[in-house]
Amino acid sequence: MNKAELVAEVQKSLGADTSKAAAERAIEAVIEGIKKGVKKDKNVQLIGFGTFSVTKRAARDGINPQTGDKIKIKASKAVKFKAGAGLKAIL
Repeated sequence: MNKAELVAEVQKSLGADTSKAAAERAIEAVIEGIKKGVKKDKNVQLIGFGTFSVTKRAARDGINPQTGDKIKIKASKAVKFKAGAGLKAIL
């Protein structure tokens, strides 16, 4: 499912009186809320759906696949998603 399909699904769920633009704004608001929550609190938990959290990746050695040369990869942060019980149950 891509974003356009998600917008259509949200519009369908909200009813015929909801426009596509309103459904897209609702999705954007949720995404922005998750971004702000992860940035501020490092953790966003949606009961029944899952948890978004920040994880640290250590610096490591790697190999450039084009040249085969060894390179150093810097330490970084990434967002991790762990599915909740409600989401796991439907799979």
